[in-house]
Amino acid sequence: MPDGGASAMPSLARKGRGAVTNPPVRYESRRTEAWDDGWGTLAAEFGELPPLPTELIREKAKTALSWNDSPDIGFDRSLNPYRGCEHGCVYCYARPAHAYVGMSPGLDFETRLMFKPDLPDLLEKELAKPGYQPKPVALGANTDPYQPIERTLGITRRVLEVLERFGHPVTIVTKSAAVLRDLDILTRMAERNLAHVCLSVTTLDLKLARLMEPRAASPLKRLEAVSALARAGVPTGVLAAPMIPGLNDAELERILEVSARAGATRAGYVLLRLPLEIRGMFEAWLNQHHPDRAARVLALVRETRGGQLYDSRFGTRQTGTGPYAELLAQRFKVALRRFGLDGRGNMGRALDCSQFRAPQEAPRQLALL
Repeated sequence: MPDGGASAMPSLARKGRGAVTNPPVRYESRRTEAWDDGWGTLAAEFGELPPLPTELIREKAKTALSWNDSPDIGFDRSLNPYRGCEHGCVYCYARPAHAYVGMSPGLDFETRLMFKPDLPDLLEKELAKPGYQPKPVALGANTDPYQPIERTLGITRRVLEVLERFGHPVTIVTKSAAVLRDLDILTRMAERNLAHVCLSVTTLDLKLARLMEPRAASPLKRLEAVSALARAGVPTGVLAAPMIPGLNDAELERILEVSARAGATRAGYVLLRLPLEIRGMFEAWLNQHHPDRAARVLALVRETRGGQLYDSRFGTRQTGTGPYAELLAQRFKVALRRFGLDGRGNMGRALDCSQFRAPQEAPRQLALL
């Protein structure tokens, strides 16, 4: 960048949004940068930014199921009704995927959302194909299936209706208490050992939660959802993720304790992951909201990632390496035993794939009768 009037890009922070930047799409050959001409015009231009509305974009999906062969993910297939997520979690590992459709992983990811209205119909066709072999499908493995737009679009519920009709097992991870809307379906499926639900609880600090995940349900609402699911007999777990060194990792035991008290019977955790654009975005977010501890947090992250901000190797990307990461893993194991979150009870049972059946088509009537 030339010497002179250059200055750092002003923050794009908006009320109700998580990211404070909107990095360019990494696949594009041309990039633009804001430039301060020395008269303060850059600061003036970005000084009073209006709220960003949510834009919905219809996507014509070609397939319903997404497949993976990752050795450190416990499922081989998933369903994602949406691209992008309005929850706005600044650390979301799915953000870089928005670049695949020509959008920024920053504010675009949480404001320009793609939805797949044909997903339930495509799913029904794929499940009915001869030779399909059922295994539990992860609903919303990339972005949250119960983010706010689901309240009006209802794609996730229609997907569950298809899975129930086929007797197909499903696992759900969400940050939203809106999962309770589908308690009727989930209860019936749980009675047949076809459903597990996991609530992600990142922090119990309301202020921190609002900064990290501005449009997700409050921690209290998520714990209430855990209780309601458990009372209904739906096997329910909690995911303490991500654990961010120096920011929320001190809460690990407390999160697991209150989750167990709410009715969870299994738990997991994931160390903060910062692939691709998320590294710079997270650093900008830290400097915006936690300037006093930004350097310390980033130093601890590097300590768990071999001196880098991210290590994508299978087997270590979820938990990190080094003394700090090993201590976190040990704390987690001790807390599992202490609070009875090691999969006892119905959450410990493998979901039943033997009930899978393709519904029989109704006989067609003769057109001339």
